[in-house]
Amino acid sequence: MDILNSNGITFFAVLVTIVSALLLLIIWLLLKMIVWGKSMSKGAYLFLAFFPLISLMPIPPPTYENVQKAKQEQRKRKEDSGDAPDEEI
Repeated sequence: MDILNSNGITFFAVLVTIVSALLLLIIWLLLKMIVWGKSMSKGAYLFLAFFPLISLMPIPPPTYENVQKAKQEQRKRKEDSGDAPDEEI
């Protein structure tokens, strides 16, 4: 039995070649998009507008609501402890 004629080795080699080719293609396309975006300002705005749509991770919600909730809870804790609440202008 010749180890190079095995179907498993051939399948693995073809799989590695396909994955490598796809990875190189993706990197090449991303670099072309970056160069295109830098060369024209409208292209850059368009690229930045659609980039969140193609991202793999979800966009986190705004933290303003969380900050407002934390401030309200802090005021409630101060009132419960007996301290006078701070007056905001």
